Amino acid sequence: MTPVPGSPEATGLKPSLDPVAERVRQRLSVAGLAFDRRQNASRPRGRRRKDQATLPFSTGGEGDAAHQRERACLRSVFRDLGDAHRRYRNRTGQSGTPALRAAAQAFKSEPSVLSLIPVAAFLDELGILAW
Repeated sequence: MTPVPGSPEATGLKPSLDPVAERVRQRLSVAGLAFDRRQNASRPRGRRRKDQATLPFSTGGEGDAAHQRERACLRSVFRDLGDAHRRYRNRTGQSGTPALRAAAQAFKSEPSVLSLIPVAAFLDELGILAW
């Protein structure tokens, strides 16, 4: 049987998580832009945060700010995935799967892009990712 042009068999590529990984990275960049907008937003004088230098236990380093931004973006995307899955479960009446729970637990214990991709892949298989 001849493989269909453009299929993984015809191109010699194995199916992988690359499309989901790329979509997760794009979503993280959108979350990063939103984070930057919030950080640069002007607040009323009474509600402005104190400088990082005056806060206790603050290192105030640039690496700390970049790490904080990355963690906030990862948490934001993870929360969005959780909200989508809860809406799906409410709509269908199904419960969560052990594999999805394990992937979510792995992300919670060590938040990173690589641990977020399997969570998104499970939701993509269910067809509930809007992005």
